[in-house]
Amino acid sequence: MSVTAYERVKSARGSKRPTGLSYIRGIFTDFFELHGDRAFADDGAIVGGVARLEGRPVTVIAIEKGRGTKDRMRRNFGAPNPEGYRKALRLMKQAEKFRRPVVCFIDTSGAYCGIGAEERGQGAAIAENLMQMSAMNTPIISVLVGEGGSGGALALAVADRVWMLENAVYSVISPEGCASILWKDSTKAEEAAENLKLTASDALALGVIERMIPEDDIGEPQFYERLRALLSSELDALSDESDLVLKRYERFRRIGVPNQNKEAE
Repeated sequence: MSVTAYERVKSARGSKRPTGLSYIRGIFTDFFELHGDRAFADDGAIVGGVARLEGRPVTVIAIEKGRGTKDRMRRNFGAPNPEGYRKALRLMKQAEKFRRPVVCFIDTSGAYCGIGAEERGQGAAIAENLMQMSAMNTPIISVLVGEGGSGGALALAVADRVWMLENAVYSVISPEGCASILWKDSTKAEEAAENLKLTASDALALGVIERMIPEDDIGEPQFYERLRALLSSELDALSDESDLVLKRYERFRRIGVPNQNKEAE
């Protein structure tokens, strides 16, 4: 029995899915968290720092939705403020300086759209990340592990390799928001989801991602071991690449062209 696009949306939003910190703890060792954007505050919705991946020093950044009501409120339900994106960029630039690769885990319904976030330059912070990541001379792998909502997700996904879990979604707008705009009826979210082409298989076919990762054993030790091995192997390959910036540019230029070196695990 096939799974509909909207069923995958609901799965991506599931409260029992591993959060960003679950991936950091399950895959990496010696994680040391770093805080703040050196301008305004520390945003709990984005967790980042230095860690080791099978002995290799890396910078790891994850959007964290939190567990339980108090933690979710502290994490702003995984909706980053501009200081979160500035913190992420600060850590990525530090990684470039010290020649560490960057691994990002993305799970957000979108960047926070409150008045304070707008006053502090939410759009500019996202745009700065897009611009800086496109020219960053260090390997970057981004993995969508749940929701990938609009610019809030894209701000951590201008990478050399973009992967998605099987039930993750990646879209410019939520199905409910799309239905409200197109049909003035949010109950048509299921129809909107099908047309948005937001599933991992859709993204793979369009060249938006390079790999779709099965998640039958999600959250189990062997799931993290498998991801650890995949990330380590991919970073080995990227470390041998010449002119990462040009190849990253070419990668994004190829999006939408059918059958461009895409694979499911």
